[in-house]
Order: sequence, then C-alpha cells, then structure tokens
Amino acid sequence: MKDARAGVLAMVLACTIWGLSPIYYKLLAHVGALEVLAHRTLWSLVFFAGVLTLQRRLGRLRAALSGWRQAVVIALAALMISTNWFLFIYSTQIGRNTETSLGYYIFPLVSVLLGVVVYKERLGRAQLVAVVLATVAVLVLTVGQGVTPWISLVIAGTFGIYGLLKKGLTVGPVVSVTAEVLILAPIALGWLWWLHSGGGAPEDGVFGQDWTTSGLMLLSGPLTALPLILFSYASQRVTMATVGLVQYLNPTLQFICAVAIFAEPFGPLHLAAFALIWAALALYTGAAWRQERARRRVSVTSAADARV
Repeated sequence: MKDARAGVLAMVLACTIWGLSPIYYKLLAHVGALEVLAHRTLWSLVFFAGVLTLQRRLGRLRAALSGWRQAVVIALAALMISTNWFLFIYSTQIGRNTETSLGYYIFPLVSVLLGVVVYKERLGRAQLVAVVLATVAVLVLTVGQGVTPWISLVIAGTFGIYGLLKKGLTVGPVVSVTAEVLILAPIALGWLWWLHSGGGAPEDGVFGQDWTTSGLMLLSGPLTALPLILFSYASQRVTMATVGLVQYLNPTLQFICAVAIFAEPFGPLHLAAFALIWAALALYTGAAWRQERARRRVSVTSAADARV
C-alpha cells in the first residue's frame, strides 16, 4: 500500500513538472528554440550521466549501444524525442501551447492506432469510438480554422512513435534516454559552437552573457531528467490504468497555462474540439480501467485456484 501511494505521488509530481514546464520555457523565449534544445540535450546528458554514475550503471551505456540494431532503434528514438522537444519549445515561444496540450491529449489515441498498425491489435468498441471522436476534433479545427493543427499532430505522432520504439528496447528508461542524448550531443555541441563563433544572428549564443539566462539553461538538465526518473519509479509501483489516468494531468496543466496564464486565444472551435477530445479520453480511460480490473480479478482467481 505504501509503495502504491508513493508511486501515485511520484506520478503526480512528474506530470506536474511536465505540465508547468511551459512557464519555464516562456522565460527563455528570448533565446532561439534550437539553442534552447541544444542546451537541454547537453545538460540532460550531464545530469543523466551523473545519476548513472551514482548508481554505478554508467557501463550499461556501452551495452545499450553495442548491438547495431538496438543502436539504430535508440538513434531513431533520439530523433523522435528531439523533434518533440523542439516543437514544444518553439510552440511555447510563439504562443501555441493550446495546440501542444491538444497534442498530448491526442497522444494516447495515436498510440492505440500505432498498436493496430504495427502489432495488429484489435480495437474495442470504446477505443474505436474514442479514435473517431479524436478524428472529428481534428477535422473541426482543420475546417473551422482553415488550417490543419499540425503542431498537435506532430507532437502526438513523434511521442507515439517514440513510445513504440522504446517498447522494443531491453534497457531501462534512464539508460536509454542517456544513450539518446549521448547520440544527440555532438550535434548540439556543433550547433552551439557555430552560434558562439558568430555563425548565427548577433543575439544568438547567449550562454555566459548573463547569470539569469545561463542559470535557466543549466536548469533544463534536471527539469528534463527528474520527471522521467519519477515516472519510471511510479510505473513500477502502480497499475497501468492509474498511470494512464494520472498522465492527463500533464496536458491539463499545459492547457491551463496556455489559456489562463499566457492568455492564448480559445474560441468556440477550440472548445468544441477539446470537448470531443475529453469525451474520447473519458471513453478510452474508462475502457482501460475496466480491462485492468478484469485482468486483476482473473489474476487473483488464478492465484486462488493454484493455492487450492
């Protein structure tokens, strides 16, 4: 019981950090999105490597990248997560967090579709209705605004593919993410070197120019690593249904940041689209919760029969 309670608390804390992170990236709106991404990559690597060193697991990085197939999968995962990070940072800077929150709401339904395409999984009735409602929500925004909400779709798609790639890895989440940022580090270093050597605009290469901006850049490491470690801790102690339910705290807080704090536009079309998404997620989560309860009942019955 204590483990489950600690797991839920860790999950809530992780999703709260993720959900409120737009406030942090808004403070770096004066820095180019690629420059912020490069620093996030490098300081995440420093933080993750430090954690693995303390855990005496740094040697597992070599094992994670030893086989070429797994190395390719990790490299593709790195591409997906860096694209996701960049788009999130960029969207925050240009005032489009409503779309990023929609993307993270859509993400679980995109994962369902990827499961159908890749693993030939069958959709239940509630899942099918949820996917249809999400599709209608996207169409409402596309037709009503005259433009496809590409930020939402790319956010959901890259994160969905990232999860799909991670599913096939044999290494733990902290080791795999460290390997991902290790692969991205030379590109990040090269970009920062180019900016600081005068290759970019005069306002680029801001690290070291003032304490506030430099300190915020350094903070990107623990801000990236801490929620992932908390999420990993939580996923080992609570049911997947609980994880699925609590993780909606992330896009909900992003949505509140966008509308209540950043005062982004939110008209009738947005309200209709979000209402459809929320209805879809209610159906999806309810079905997942029932499946989890049924699975646990079967497990308990099987254990009781085995004792008899």
